[in-house]
Amino acid sequence: MENEICIRMKDVKKEYHVADVLVRALQGVSFEVRRGEYITIMGPSGSGKSTLMNMIGCLDRPTSGLVEIGGKNTAEMTEKELAYLRNITVGFVFQQYFLLPSMNILENVMLPLRYQGIDRKESRRMAEEALVKVGLQDRLGHTPSELSGGQKQRAAIARATVTKPSIILADEPTGALDSETGRRVLEIFSEINKQGTTVIIVTHDLNIGAHAPRQISILDGKILQDTGAQYV
Repeated sequence: MENEICIRMKDVKKEYHVADVLVRALQGVSFEVRRGEYITIMGPSGSGKSTLMNMIGCLDRPTSGLVEIGGKNTAEMTEKELAYLRNITVGFVFQQYFLLPSMNILENVMLPLRYQGIDRKESRRMAEEALVKVGLQDRLGHTPSELSGGQKQRAAIARATVTKPSIILADEPTGALDSETGRRVLEIFSEINKQGTTVIIVTHDLNIGAHAPRQISILDGKILQDTGAQYV
């Protein structure tokens, strides 16, 4: 639904200790994301963007503050409930792909569907459809070692989208790619977004950040700028 809030963060803080040092990774972060938005979260190493990504992806909980994903308060959920929410709501794309080397590309893309209990015949159909959308229909039987970096990332995008999640969360998705291949990958994210999926790219690269209509800049655990703040 248009204007539906799919992510809500209010005064989110995250603290942890490294040896005897208290690290304040997030210091009162607040923003909302509407369903169907395309956003980049930008910041240098140590800025807090990875911690923020973990909150959105239901991989971590805040020390204090509100984190709502799909209208659900993650602080009130059990680990099992969080895992279920993560599985049905968020698709992850990482810089290093994380494709299983012992499986071919089709089997890699089918894997999330197996976790959802979908039978093999339907899983294969859905995985083939996802791979066609990223232009890998002629690579189904290839293993990751037989693919280029761009092909691996497209396979990872197919795996992330095969379950039809409402949110795609990409962590430095073009970091290991040359500029032309990275541009093509960003075009795929734009197409995914046009189909109604919320896309969030976490990056330190300002050129990548500028690709999205809305940019959130973070430094020292605080939001410096949010170009979409007027809409929230």
